[in-house]
This record gives sequence, C-alpha cells and structure tokens, in this order.
Amino acid sequence: MISWKNLDTLAVYKKFMALKGKVNLVEAMSGEEAAERVAKYSVPMACGMKYNFAAKAVDDDSLAVFAELAKEQQLIEKYKELLDGAVINTGEKRLVLHQLCRGQLGKDVIADGVNKREFYYGQQQKAAEFANKVHTGQITNAAGEKFTTVVQIGIGGSDLGPRALYIALENWAKQNDTLKMEARFISNVDPDDAAAVLKSVDIPHSLFIVVSKSGTTLETLTNESFVRDALRDAGVDPSRHMLAVTSETSPLATSTEYLEAFFMDDYIGGRYSSSSCVGGVILSLAFGPEIFARILNGAHEADKTALNPDICQNPALLDALIGAYERGVEGYGCTAVLPYSQALSRFPAHLQQLDMESNGKSVNRFGEPVDYVTGPVIFGEPGTNGQHSFYQLLHQGTNIIPMQFIGFKDSQFGMDVDIQGSTSQKKLCANVVAQIMAFACGKEDENPNKAFAGGRPSSIIIADQLTPEALGALLAHFENKVMFQGFIWNLNSFDQEGVQLGKLLAKRVLAHETDGALKAYADLFEI
Repeated sequence: MISWKNLDTLAVYKKFMALKGKVNLVEAMSGEEAAERVAKYSVPMACGMKYNFAAKAVDDDSLAVFAELAKEQQLIEKYKELLDGAVINTGEKRLVLHQLCRGQLGKDVIADGVNKREFYYGQQQKAAEFANKVHTGQITNAAGEKFTTVVQIGIGGSDLGPRALYIALENWAKQNDTLKMEARFISNVDPDDAAAVLKSVDIPHSLFIVVSKSGTTLETLTNESFVRDALRDAGVDPSRHMLAVTSETSPLATSTEYLEAFFMDDYIGGRYSSSSCVGGVILSLAFGPEIFARILNGAHEADKTALNPDICQNPALLDALIGAYERGVEGYGCTAVLPYSQALSRFPAHLQQLDMESNGKSVNRFGEPVDYVTGPVIFGEPGTNGQHSFYQLLHQGTNIIPMQFIGFKDSQFGMDVDIQGSTSQKKLCANVVAQIMAFACGKEDENPNKAFAGGRPSSIIIADQLTPEALGALLAHFENKVMFQGFIWNLNSFDQEGVQLGKLLAKRVLAHETDGALKAYADLFEI
C-alpha cells in the first residue's frame, strides 16, 4: 500500500536532520584514505557511465540513513506506481508517462481506451517514416527540391530539451556523417528571435515545426504567424513547409495548414517531453530516426537502473537523496550543473526548467503547505568557461553551492592539439579533476585573499564520450533524480501552476483590461 507522506512526518526524519555537519569534507578528501574513498563512492550508470560522489559530504552512516529514508518514503514503489499508470499528477489528475515513450517497464497502461505505449511508439514510427521520406527526397518543397533545414517553433519544454539535445549531438553527427539537416529553434516572442533565425536559413528549403500541446500557446502561435508571413513573402505556400506537434484534441490537429501532424497527450509534461514527438520529430529530421532511437535506448537503460532498490546501485535515486540532504539538512539553496563539454552548453538551461518547474513548490501533492525547503535554484555553464566566470563565488563566496560536474574522456570530433606535453582534451579533463579537489580541500594561506576554505561538495558523472546513448542516459538520469526528489518532499513534480499567473495577466494587458499598478506598468511600454 502506497502512502504519501510529508518528509518531516517520517520516522527517519530526525536521523536525516541529525546528519548536518557530520562529515568534514576537507578531511575526508585530504586524508590517507581519500584515494580509497574515490574508488569506493562510485556507482555504475547506464551506458557505461559512472556517478562518483566521493567529494560529497557523506559517509557510510549517511548512506544508511538515506537508504532508510528511501525505504520508508517508498521511493521505488512510487516510481513503479508511476510506470504502471497511476494518477501521479494530482494537481491536474493525470498520469505521468514520459518514460513510456522510450520503452515498457511497467504494466500495460490503458488510458482513454488506448494502449499508451502503442500510441507513443506509433507516433515515433510515423515521425521516422516522415523523416526518411524527407531525407530521400520523397517529400520535397514545391519546386521538387530537398529540404535542408528544420526549424522548431516552441517555448519552454517544447524548446529547451530538444534544443539541448540537438546541440549536444550536432558535432558528433557531423563527425559520424549522420547530420541529415541543420536544425534551428525559435522560442522567444521577442520578434528579434524569429527574425534572426529566418535571416540565417534558406526559407524555401526549410521545414518549420509548430510545437504546442494545446494549440493555444500565445508565444508559439505569435511566432508561427511571423514565420507564415516570411514564407509567403518568399513566394512559397506555408502549408507545404509547416508541421505540427500537438495533441489530437487541439485546433492544430486537423488543420489543413500543416503538411503533417504528430501527436502527444496530456500525460507528458512539456519539460519531460523530449522523448516524445516534441523531440522526436526534429531530432529524427536532423540526425535520422536511428539516432533518435539510440537516444531513447540510452534513456531506457537509465530508467531501468532507477528501479534498483539498492541506493548504491541506483545513481538517480542516490543523486536525489544527496541533493535532498544538501538542500534540507545543510540548507544549501543552489546547485551548479557544470558540464565539461561545449556540446552540453544548453543542457544546464534544460535542467533549470526540469528541476525548478517541477520542484519549485511550497505545497505538497494535496495542496497543503510544507514546513521544509524544497527544490534548489539550478544554474550552470560549460567548463572551462565557467572557471573564468562565476567559479570565484563557488570557491570563496559566503554561500556554499553544491556542484554536479559532467565529464568525458574523449572528445566528439577526435580533433586535438598537443601543447606543452598534453592534448586539449587531457587539459579539459585535468581541469575538472583539479576543480573537484580544489573545491573539496581548499588551501591554507597567510594571505586571506588567497585562502580557500574548501568543504565545497561536488559529484561527477563520467562517460567515455558524448554519444546518443550517453545523452539519453544523462537526460533520464536527471529526469528521474527530479522525480525521486519530488517523492522525497511529497510534491507534485508534474504540474506548473506558477507559470500560469503571468500568462493570464499578460492577456489582460493585451486586452487593455487593466487597472492600478498593472495599468501603470503597461503604460510605461505604451501597450
């Protein structure tokens, strides 16, 4: 029997809170047993990756309490409930089925009279067949010429995840001769965003994907109109160049204004939708359906590891528990995501939405206020760029900010240069290793400006190379981490009511239904 409880009502809660300050990270990472600690606190991940948490302020006693918390809060059982089609999204009374897009792990899920795995797989196959026809020239523009570029029009989860995944594999695809079409993205309602993209592409040879589950997203429909005007100005029929990714009940679903429509449903939230046609259509067009399938395979393998009840064999669950400890016990308000790969330059932005939109809540899944802190602020940039930016605060600022590094042994292109006895990739890896130790151990110095207190916790995910499988596994790891943390805090991680208020007020401003300060601000912009 599943029981949904607030964290502070658990029997283990006092033990959990008593962990505060128990581990001296400087001593743990500087002592004689530090090398053994690095080897010991390493957890296998899907697709040959590793999650190493040696530089976190935890020990075996901490892990025992974490395991007790995971068992009492029924974290694995709740994940199984989700996979089996329970109504996990209590705010909107919906199932949560994004994992089902990448494989069957639970029971058959029948909703609205439809086998949902068959439905999602069918849409993936439809997208794959369409992409293949575009690539082979069976589907062309009006002049019978091949399309060379695909542009996604969406915002939030319809943009951040797919954009991050495309950028992550663009160079890999070039190196492996699998880049079929270049991809671009339009998201911001700022007209300069759409204009800049349209100026950079060959419009008569471009396909445009409009992504809106409801078919009513204001920013997306505004940008769609912008693009339609540009297509007409270029002398082409927009309906020959535009695709829709939407729900079967939206006004876009049956419109003749689209060359083809692909479907998702209300059981997949925007920030979790990269595994659906939201990511599948553009990534299949850009890289080929086989590459998108490899991303899904990597994600599926990570989803399977998230079922392991042993927290030291379940990297997503362990990552979630450590994060909940750092947020709730140590009181750290932020987490920095630091990929040492330029290809993951937009991955922190995706994780920012994933985490903060999911667990940025102050009421539990029943709408009752919670008396403990929940989701952290997420930010990040690729290393080594970040080292010359905000790392100063991470090293010597008054706030301790936990870090999640991501590193790869090999580059995607394989192109490198040997300078001063080592290659660029080795220098990159050396930098991340050095940062982990510098943050953990610090440095004593008589000059206060040059003294580093240390005790700054970090973990690292290590892979051989950023491949489609590794990317899918990374995506699923963080999705599952966020899911488990929502379960720990007894939140509904699958709605986002905080996004809606601003939308409603914006509509009032545009309709001139304003008064008071709202009208005064609108007047400043002469709206």
